[in-house]
Amino acid sequence: MLIVGINAYHGDASAAAVVDGRLVAAAEEERFTRVKHCAGFPGHAVRYVCSAAGVSAADLRHVAVARDPRARFWKKAAYAMRMPGRVLDRLRVHERFGDIADDTARALESATHGIAVHRVEHHAAHLASAFFPSPFAQAAVFSVDGLGDFASAMWGVGRDSRLYPAGAVSFPHSLGIFYTAITQYLGFLAYGDEYKVMGLASYGQPEFLDEFRRIVMPSDDERLGFVLGLDYFTHQRGGVAMTWNTGAPTIGRLYADQLIRRLGPPRDPAESVAERHRNLAASLQCRLEEVVLEQLARLHRQTGLRRLCLAGGVAFNCVANGKIFERTGFEEVYVQSAAGDAGLAIGAALYVWHQQLGKPREFVMEHSYWGPEFGDPQVGDALAARRAEIEHEGCAVRMVDDRDHLCRWTAEQIAIGKVVGWFQGRMEWGPRALGNRSILADPRRSEMRDILNTKIKRREMFRPFAPSIAAEAIGEYFEQSHPSPFMLMAYRVRPGKRETIPATTHVDGTGRVQTVTEAQNPVYYRLLKAFERQTGVPVLLNTSFNENEPVVCTPAQALDCFVRTKMDVLVCGRYVIERQTAMGRKGGSP
Repeated sequence: MLIVGINAYHGDASAAAVVDGRLVAAAEEERFTRVKHCAGFPGHAVRYVCSAAGVSAADLRHVAVARDPRARFWKKAAYAMRMPGRVLDRLRVHERFGDIADDTARALESATHGIAVHRVEHHAAHLASAFFPSPFAQAAVFSVDGLGDFASAMWGVGRDSRLYPAGAVSFPHSLGIFYTAITQYLGFLAYGDEYKVMGLASYGQPEFLDEFRRIVMPSDDERLGFVLGLDYFTHQRGGVAMTWNTGAPTIGRLYADQLIRRLGPPRDPAESVAERHRNLAASLQCRLEEVVLEQLARLHRQTGLRRLCLAGGVAFNCVANGKIFERTGFEEVYVQSAAGDAGLAIGAALYVWHQQLGKPREFVMEHSYWGPEFGDPQVGDALAARRAEIEHEGCAVRMVDDRDHLCRWTAEQIAIGKVVGWFQGRMEWGPRALGNRSILADPRRSEMRDILNTKIKRREMFRPFAPSIAAEAIGEYFEQSHPSPFMLMAYRVRPGKRETIPATTHVDGTGRVQTVTEAQNPVYYRLLKAFERQTGVPVLLNTSFNENEPVVCTPAQALDCFVRTKMDVLVCGRYVIERQTAMGRKGGSP
């Protein structure tokens, strides 16, 4: 049985194919349209996952959507009466979700006959995306984000093939809205910019923490956990102004004038980041950690379980995640690679398979490589189409038959200071590049941070870079040794190793680490080991293969980014494209 899970008409639109309870393909729409956080209906992603599943469109019978208009219906109705100007908008949204079967059929160029649409509550889908593909037979589950189906958080227990929710936080209280509102106040206005503020926070001091404790407060009702000081926000009075059409999503201003009165003027996006802004970011991050970690500590006390599964947009806060072990009582944590709203596609499909159909669990998501794959013939075609431009750029093109030799040569190029675009296998699922669509560099060279930020990524200088490490070496380099295969944990680098890998050690002494095993990614693991044999360091600097755009999907996109950013080397499958006048030193033929 094929179940296609869909996150639609929302930021990070996506699709996933689950066949007999096993994930076979998943992708975000943005990778195909090249529009970051693309909203609307994920037609390209639906076509891809159905093709990857090997099931014809005519055989598709089940579509699972992470949206249930019936959830908290009376609370929605009560707020709608207070916000008459938003009623028409909400009706239009409900109408769009009523077209899911038709939109799916149009995407597949097939008749609509026989498609059953299963509606799954937003946070139930988040919990399903966290627990059902985890390796745990039983675990506490927690989802926290901005808002979905009129809730911002949900928690409970997962056991075998069922979820048992125990509580939720309803609109208008939301940690995700809190974080987004302050992100906007700090002048980062694009959808998804919260990760920038998380990186900036490490440069400041929590000078404004007491003020933020008045904005997010403990609830008198322990079942609720926290409440917002609503005078600081606008969403509870006029709703959230959102645009979820086919392009990039947008969110209207969430903070109220009361925040300006208390904290002063907001930062203009064109304004330089000052100490005050760094301290505001640090205070925001500190308050988020306090609330989330207290919620998790309470969940641990209530359940008595030592394992945790985490989902929702706030689960991307790797700094908070890295502190779970020392501050909550949980000993093992699972956060899948697309923990945010894109992951709802997996969650909705698995929820139908397990929770609704009662099927047993057999699948564990141990890696993130569920996207499209391109063979050497397709790489060759992309190179042939741009041969004149490649020659004009002064690039040499070769093919290397032996993978071990390819990894040894690539490790040599990285070790002498070259920046390498690395394009292999199936594309990653989720926002992190995890060794198949990555830009790689030497973590021993502190200057690499500035080189990558200014010449390659063209982004803010305070943004950190992540270390990929051979999994068996994590305890040698980091103070925490729990696996982190999806780059969603920030661990403290051991003091004796910070000078060894300065380019991937953030200003606060942490690294957003990715552990790699041979079973998860054989080729990338071999590259890490080849670099270790040459340098003694089993770590590579890994950042996403893009430049202010979605991560590259196809060989043509990889080649375009390589040419545009002046990277030194592109390794695309078994092809090597090398600049003869490179930023680093010339490394010789592979």
